Amino acid sequence: MKYFFLMLALCALSGAAAQSELPATSPEIRYTGRIARGSDGSVGYDWPGVYAEMRFTGPELTIRVSDTGHSYHNVAIDGRPVRVVETFGCDSLVPLASGLSEGEHTLRLQKRTEAREGRTTIHAFLLGPGGNLLPSDVRRTRHIEFIGDSYTCGYGTESHDARDRFRADTENCDKAYGCIVARYFDADYTLVAHSGRGVVRNYGDKQALSPVEGTMVGRMDYLFDEDPTSVWDFASSPWRPDAVVVNLGTNDLSRGERKPSCDEYVAGYLRLIGKIRSAYGADVPVLCVAPNNPRLADYVRAVAERSGDRQVYAVALLPGYLQPDTDLGAASHPNYAGQRKMAMMVIPYLAAVTGWPLELRAVE
Repeated sequence: MKYFFLMLALCALSGAAAQSELPATSPEIRYTGRIARGSDGSVGYDWPGVYAEMRFTGPELTIRVSDTGHSYHNVAIDGRPVRVVETFGCDSLVPLASGLSEGEHTLRLQKRTEAREGRTTIHAFLLGPGGNLLPSDVRRTRHIEFIGDSYTCGYGTESHDARDRFRADTENCDKAYGCIVARYFDADYTLVAHSGRGVVRNYGDKQALSPVEGTMVGRMDYLFDEDPTSVWDFASSPWRPDAVVVNLGTNDLSRGERKPSCDEYVAGYLRLIGKIRSAYGADVPVLCVAPNNPRLADYVRAVAERSGDRQVYAVALLPGYLQPDTDLGAASHPNYAGQRKMAMMVIPYLAAVTGWPLELRAVE
């Protein structure tokens, strides 16, 4: 896949007379993830993995967009990844597709970077001459929510050297295990994830317990990950996941002298499960994934045992599955190869707790 990094400052709409501008809230556009619909027709979001899907006619498609930082988005046309676009600055035009053939096309725009890189606001979609939006024909029947940290965000997935430093342009949640698992099951997904966050302790915290509002237990309630005053309304959410996968703990036991005990970790995790139950009900299976750490494996098993909940399951990733020379990217995080291995371990367990069949298909 070739990457094209495109940004055009919106100074004037010269040459746009032949284009039709439609609000981002147009009902034909299908969004998945935590978004805010504005009264001005805009759609804002910052969590990683939020995606918009649409059917349209016409030779081109452009968005008018703003961003508080510098975010990256994947663009797929007719099911094929074609480019990566950057969003930054205020009220800019970003071309997504051009030179298309006649007839219908599909487009998927997916935020590949996490919230700390920026909040994106799409103001409008501009269609080329004769172009129209068509009603969505997506018929997915499964939805998975993934709650996690940098592994779920896709930190360093497009890096090939563990010594590399983090760069936003090598973070791609679409190549992280959550999106890979969702593709395997042909499921919609939501990512509630932020690098460096834990259940009860964030990366490198000097204390054994971080303030709750900064952990993923607190952030789970946010509409915008980077805005603690925002509140996600679970009651009016357009989806209810069929399964929730939680992959947290690496940061809880990260460097530092003071780390949470098993009891402290389990207590925080049970608060998180309580929120999941309050939001989604008692029958949604929750798969708790222990990262590659024997101590965390014991902690996560204790979570499942002490929960008293027959729909809470624990799985520990196999030790030694990541090879340093091939499976690690920036800051020793799993790259795409390592993330695929992780997905291949999670898939059979998720199939077991949901009853979904294991199909003979690629994990990619």
